[in-house]
Amino acid sequence: MSYATQKLAEEKVFKDPVHRYIHVRDQVIWDVIGSKEFQRLRRIKQLGTTYLVFHGAEHSRFNHSLGVYEIVRRIVDDSFNGRPEWDASERLVVLCAALLHDLGHGPFSHAFENVFDLDHEEFTRAILLGDTEVNEILKRVSNDFPQKVADAIAKTYPNKQVVSLISSQIDADRMDYLQRDAYFTGVSYGHFDMERILRVMRPREDQVVIKSSGMHAVEDYIMSRYQMYWQVYFHPVSRSAEVILTKILHRAKALSESGYDFEQQPTHFKSFFEGTFSLKDYLALDEGVLLTYFQYWINEKDPILSDLSDRFVNRKLFQYIEFDLAKDYMKMRELEQLFKRAGIDPEYYLVFDSSSDLPYDFYRPGEEGERIPIHLLMPSGEIRELSRESEIVEAISGKRRTDHKLYFPEDFLTEDGKKKALKKQILELLK
Repeated sequence: MSYATQKLAEEKVFKDPVHRYIHVRDQVIWDVIGSKEFQRLRRIKQLGTTYLVFHGAEHSRFNHSLGVYEIVRRIVDDSFNGRPEWDASERLVVLCAALLHDLGHGPFSHAFENVFDLDHEEFTRAILLGDTEVNEILKRVSNDFPQKVADAIAKTYPNKQVVSLISSQIDADRMDYLQRDAYFTGVSYGHFDMERILRVMRPREDQVVIKSSGMHAVEDYIMSRYQMYWQVYFHPVSRSAEVILTKILHRAKALSESGYDFEQQPTHFKSFFEGTFSLKDYLALDEGVLLTYFQYWINEKDPILSDLSDRFVNRKLFQYIEFDLAKDYMKMRELEQLFKRAGIDPEYYLVFDSSSDLPYDFYRPGEEGERIPIHLLMPSGEIRELSRESEIVEAISGKRRTDHKLYFPEDFLTEDGKKKALKKQILELLK
C-alpha cells in the first residue's frame, strides 16, 4: 500500500462545536496535522482583533482549517463519491488543499501584512514548497504533490472542480468560517442550512454546481455572509483595535530605523524592519509573541509606542465617526493641522479607514479578476447562473457596499490640561 492510500489503523476524530466531529482516516492528513507548521495555527486567531468586541471570538485558524477539511471530506466522500463527473484520484489533493489553505497566515494577519507589505498566500506557497515538515510529508506522496496542493490553493490547478471546492463564492472555506465565526461570536447571522447545500452539490465538467431545488438554501447562505461582514467582520470597534495594532508596528519600525535604543529590543521583528526576513523568521511569529512585545513596549520611553501598546493591551480604543475622505479632504487637512498644534501626532492618532464588501458577483467577460459564480443545475440539465434565477441574489449582485470611518483618541481631546480651547475646536469639527 502506498503512502497516498494508507489509512490509519483506527479513525481519529476531533470533537468540534460546528460539525460535531471531524473525521481523519488518511495517514497523510494525520501526519500533516501533526506538523509544526500546522500546529502553529493554534496560536493565530481566526478573527484577529475581533475578540476585543465579541469576547468569545478566541478560536484559531487551526479550528477553521480542520473545519474546511471536514466539509470537503464530506463532499468528496459522500456527495461526489461514485459520480462519473468526479475524478476520485483528486481526493487527496483537494483534502490537503482544504486543510492547508490558511497555512501562511501570520499573527493578526491583515494588520501585520499591511505594515510589512506581505501576502499570506505567498507564505502558504513557501511553506508548502520550502524546507518544512509539511513539505517533507507531502513529498512522501510524490515529488510533485506539494506543487499540486500549492496550485489548488492558488487557483491555478487544472481541475477547476478542485479549485471551486476551496475557492469560489460558495466554497468550503466560506461555509466553515461563517458558521464557526457566528458560533464563537454568539451572533445568529452566520447560520444557514449547510446540510441542504451539501446534499444538492453536484460535480459537472470543470465546476461544482447546485441543484436548483437547493436555491433557497444558497440564498440564505449569501445573506448570512452579507450580515456577518457588516455585523462582525467590519465591526468599527474591531477595526479601531486593528488601526492601533497597525500603528504600534509602524511606530516600532520607524523607531528602529531611526536608531532608537529600545528598552526591550524587538529581536523577532528586526529582520522585518530591515526587509531581510526568512521563512524561518516568519514562522517564529505568532500572536503570543506580538502580545508579549506589546506588554514590554508599554514601558518604553517613547510616549507614542508606550501609549499605543497600552491602548491595545488594555483595550483603550479609539473613538470613530463616519467620514468620507473623498468628500471631506479639506476637513481632514484642517484636522491634521489642529492635531499638530495640540501636540497630538496625526500620523498615529488620526486615522482614516474604509471597509468594502461585494456579497455576490457574477463573471463579466473581459473584466480583470476572474469570479467563479454560483451555477444552478436546472431539471432540464441546463446550467444557469444563480442571479438569473434568484430575485434576492439579483438584487444584491455586483453591488459593493463601502463604509468609511475616521478614528481618533477622544480621551486626549477631553482630558484636562493645556490647549483646552484648541481641543474643543477639534471636537467640534469631529461631530
